[in-house]
Amino acid sequence: MDRRNFFKILGGATVASSAVLTACKGKNAQETTASQQEPPTDKMTMRKNPGNGDNVSILGYGMMRLPVLPKKKDTDPDVIDQEMVNKQIDYALEHGVNYYDTSPAYCQGKSEAATGTALSRHPRDKYFVATKLSNFAPETWSREASQEMFHESLKNLKVDYIDYLLLHAIGGTSRNLDGENLDSEETFNARYMDNGILDWLVEQKKEGKIRNLGFSYHGDVDIFDMLLSWHDEGRYHWDFVQIELNYLDWDYANEINSFNTDASYLYAELEKRGIPAIIMEPLLGGRLAKVPDPVVAKMKSKRPEDSVASWAFRFAGTPKGVLCVLSGMTYMEHLRDNIRTYAPLQPITKEENDFLMKVAKDIYDLKTIPCNECNYCMPCPYGINIPAIFSHYNKMIQEGNMPHDRESAEYRRQRRNYLIGYDRSVPKIRQADHCIGCGECMSHCPQRINIPSEMQRLDQFVEELKRSI
Repeated sequence: MDRRNFFKILGGATVASSAVLTACKGKNAQETTASQQEPPTDKMTMRKNPGNGDNVSILGYGMMRLPVLPKKKDTDPDVIDQEMVNKQIDYALEHGVNYYDTSPAYCQGKSEAATGTALSRHPRDKYFVATKLSNFAPETWSREASQEMFHESLKNLKVDYIDYLLLHAIGGTSRNLDGENLDSEETFNARYMDNGILDWLVEQKKEGKIRNLGFSYHGDVDIFDMLLSWHDEGRYHWDFVQIELNYLDWDYANEINSFNTDASYLYAELEKRGIPAIIMEPLLGGRLAKVPDPVVAKMKSKRPEDSVASWAFRFAGTPKGVLCVLSGMTYMEHLRDNIRTYAPLQPITKEENDFLMKVAKDIYDLKTIPCNECNYCMPCPYGINIPAIFSHYNKMIQEGNMPHDRESAEYRRQRRNYLIGYDRSVPKIRQADHCIGCGECMSHCPQRINIPSEMQRLDQFVEELKRSI
């Protein structure tokens, strides 16, 4: 298959179907649509799970970026705004959103409880709940600790069974309790095989405590391929798989970062096996809602009433093998905009796909840092705000305001804007110059970014800007 030809694998999806460790941020990662029209309550596009007939909303609610109450001090811990979570979930259910994705690791361990509190106010048959066995830390690798994590999820979510249970972020590397580095296969075996926990999860499925068993993938493609080979051999059956898919990662994920895998390959491998795909990072942590201004103008000229984000969501929802597209909707306006996009979905056309592939090439050529702002690297033991530092750097590139040419007439203005914006975005005590290079963050990064190296590079860049005039 030509990996660049998106439409060879869309099949009948060219008409609307009828049938992603501490995140919890109050950052507006998605711009508000120009249209203020209230979305309909009865037009949500639904996709049928071929394995069991579940009628799943194409829009899934990612519970990783929940609204939080205002802080008195920057150092205060996040406190989830449960009243707002309840309100947003009520609204989502009313408008046909029935898939809710969380994890024991999200929102500093508070997401499952907040999700359970909100959903338990509604009949159990009105929603599907997805959560993960997020046993990243070596302290949780024992059979007993992993079992306890699963049972705690049931308790926090206030349910007797999990609709969609995932092995969380397979393909990554880690360190064991002795501080030894483990490769991706050693890490997978330590988390799920050596302790027998995968076989135990299969037993939980047979007992009805899990309805669908799958995994989310980040990292080493050999592990992805290995698990699919097990599916082919009948060793383990995967009911669904969660992958990162968007119009930039479709063909440039590996080019941006050699540790990542192009979404076109991941999707095609699932599609040919008939394994439903759950999509994470359709906006790349908000990056595809903050595209360069010339691209925004072109998008608005083609679909004036649509938000920039809606282009990415339409792209992610178009392939016929996609069961659900997750969005971390912190604000009510995000929720409304995404419901408008998917109620109903208008699939990407051939012309629009060609346009988005050109946009992807332009974004790739910007050479930004491939940070999705998932916050898995946080909290930094030394208080550094890693995602905010990367976000500011990427923002300046995307807006065409990066100070790089001292001979340019714009250099002084760009230099001033970068430095002032940096101080406003990231408190001084949380900036890159405080990084000691401990590497604690690296094993948690799904994008395999060499964070200490980037911190050193950006610190040197800032110091050069300060000395340049």
